[in-house]
Amino acid sequence: MNPLLDRLQPYPFEKLRALFAGTAPADQAAIRLSIGEPQHATPELVFKALQEGFSGLAQYPSTNGSDALRNTIARWLERRYGLPAIDAGSQVLPVNGSREALFSFAQAVLDPSRPAPLVACPNPFYQIYEGAAFLAGAQPVFLNQTQANGFGFDLDSLGADEWARVQLLYVCSPGNPTGRVLSLDEWRELFALSDRYGFTIASDECYSELYFDEARPTLGALQAAQQLGREGFPRLVVFSSLSKRSNVPGLRSGFVAGDAALLKKFLLYRTYHGCAMSPMVQVASIAAWSDEAHVLENRRQYAAKFASATPALQQALDVDLPDASFYLWARTPISDTEFARRLYAEENVTVLPGSYLAREAHGENPGAKRVRIALVANQAECDEGIARIVRFVRWLG
Repeated sequence: MNPLLDRLQPYPFEKLRALFAGTAPADQAAIRLSIGEPQHATPELVFKALQEGFSGLAQYPSTNGSDALRNTIARWLERRYGLPAIDAGSQVLPVNGSREALFSFAQAVLDPSRPAPLVACPNPFYQIYEGAAFLAGAQPVFLNQTQANGFGFDLDSLGADEWARVQLLYVCSPGNPTGRVLSLDEWRELFALSDRYGFTIASDECYSELYFDEARPTLGALQAAQQLGREGFPRLVVFSSLSKRSNVPGLRSGFVAGDAALLKKFLLYRTYHGCAMSPMVQVASIAAWSDEAHVLENRRQYAAKFASATPALQQALDVDLPDASFYLWARTPISDTEFARRLYAEENVTVLPGSYLAREAHGENPGAKRVRIALVANQAECDEGIARIVRFVRWLG
């Protein structure tokens, strides 16, 4: 077996199951606020398009997707981010959800012949980044995001010798779990580092459409690059998905876009990887990327939940409204693991311990004494879950 597999840690939800083992939950309806799985209704237009796409099952799909899908994604990027013309043939690549692409991209872009390669990651982070680094033969290094630095990157925590070994930087904006959106000035600093040291930036933007103010959509990496005059998006690719935007996590549909030279090599990798998108999924994806009405309704529902949940939870815990996403990142009065275990036992509400989403780095685990609360259920269930959390914290005293 590949010995690099031994470096992988259990996934956060495996740790959560182990934490709850042997604990009997309270005798009331379970409320699950731990996993970031969208539970709003899937739009009917996706079901209809899937049915219309059945005939495509009689043919092998191409790895780079149909012209129609790539063109649809390119036009969406132009509309959403005010970009100049995107070349759908060279700057867009459909993928089976952002997760598999975020993982496989590291396998394609990292050069194992260079000594001691590093992959820089936010901390806390989406665990795929770490696993991708390990299985590509690299070592992950972490940029802590704490309340003390406004949940921004602590770029100074890596020295020049470490930055010189970084080949890939993962960015998540809006962040998981903090909901933090990078500013234009922060992107300017990251691009300057990329220019100086030659590493690639992989921007995970799967939460980009879950913001609260229609007048202030989130800033994307391609948009930032364009505003800063970086023609052709050098050493930059973004990863997006329909899972959160359109409530279709089971569709497994997303895209990668950006630097054409990088995508050309990534496409070559993927032709061997065997991960072409099903033709019927492509048809459904075209329908989803072409419609904004269901996305507006999706944001309206999340905004309503955050408007009630945030002030209610602030009665008991240190928590702020995030810039975007569907998570609250709350500080706990006791250990985050003990908080999650006892909340489950006393109130039958599940949340995810923050320490499971982070690693000890630079003398601290930035997820310690925090929990991630996913407001993915309906309004009534989220309100009830928050009320139980408040009751539990008050019972703790």
